[in-house]
Amino acid sequence: MQALQLDAIHQPATVRDVPTPTPGPGEILVRLHAAALNHRDVWIQKGQYGGIKLPCTLGADGAGEVAAHGPGVPADAPALGARVLIYPGLRWGHNPKAQAKDFVVLGMPDPGTFADYIALPAEYIRPLPAHLSFEQGAALPLGGLTAYRAAFSRAQVQAGERVLVTGVGGGVALLAAQFCAARGAEVWVTSSSDDKLARAQALGVKGGIKYTDDNWVKTLVQQAGGPFDVIIDSAAGPAFNALLDAAAPGGRIVFYGGTLGAIPDLPPAKIFWKQLSVLGSTMGSPQDFENMLALVTEKQLVPVVDEVFPLAEGEAALRRMDAGAQFGKIVLKMG
Repeated sequence: MQALQLDAIHQPATVRDVPTPTPGPGEILVRLHAAALNHRDVWIQKGQYGGIKLPCTLGADGAGEVAAHGPGVPADAPALGARVLIYPGLRWGHNPKAQAKDFVVLGMPDPGTFADYIALPAEYIRPLPAHLSFEQGAALPLGGLTAYRAAFSRAQVQAGERVLVTGVGGGVALLAAQFCAARGAEVWVTSSSDDKLARAQALGVKGGIKYTDDNWVKTLVQQAGGPFDVIIDSAAGPAFNALLDAAAPGGRIVFYGGTLGAIPDLPPAKIFWKQLSVLGSTMGSPQDFENMLALVTEKQLVPVVDEVFPLAEGEAALRRMDAGAQFGKIVLKMG
């Protein structure tokens, strides 16, 4: 089979022939039809991710069909030929509040989804929602899981609440906006691009503003009719303090990333006087994944696919991800 592999940091990823895995006891072999990129793949390539072990097959998100069962697969596992999605982590553990110490995301060090086949324990294989194509399905797992946990398991977004999602355009932020709108929240967004703000409104978003504008917080709060009950963020860094001003008294700020780095000079009075809750979130449990798929199925939600590349052009797809120009998920197609 073919796989997109990374041999060393700061080097292009290369498609090569590797052995097709054989499913072991309790495992399912999935023939992958599509896989989506995440920023994690680029960070590994740049050496900006902890515990890097190379060479590896990149990729955490995948959709395909069941090709084979290993011995001892449970009777209720997806049947041969079934359309399936992959839960994008391994060994979450038994605590729903946080992942276990040995939890890892697929795609390094364990072989990932940028390949024709992958073998995984049956517990990580789930039915693909019937209304989604393989490409749309592949755009869902890691981003959807991260968005769902941040919005609902951690921030407890409720219908009727005013929600701000920052940095719309990336896969997680877009899915968070879609999920919250589907649950009846009033969703507002930020971006550095007028085009991305306009496209987000087609997904049920009420409105938005460029975070590069002067006094954007004051302007957006006026447009929204008040401050925000929940703010969902992935940047942190110096811009985080502006979110404290955008939050309503008693509000919740949840962040699932830190692309702008550490938060300097965090003023404690703004947090305790406004009775704010500041929450961290990452990935999600298998139960979060089940709940996310149920929401997607109930509301017939469709992830936004930015562009589809053949596996042979995986390095070009990584460069598009690195440039940050995408709106939605970048997807690789196999075969």
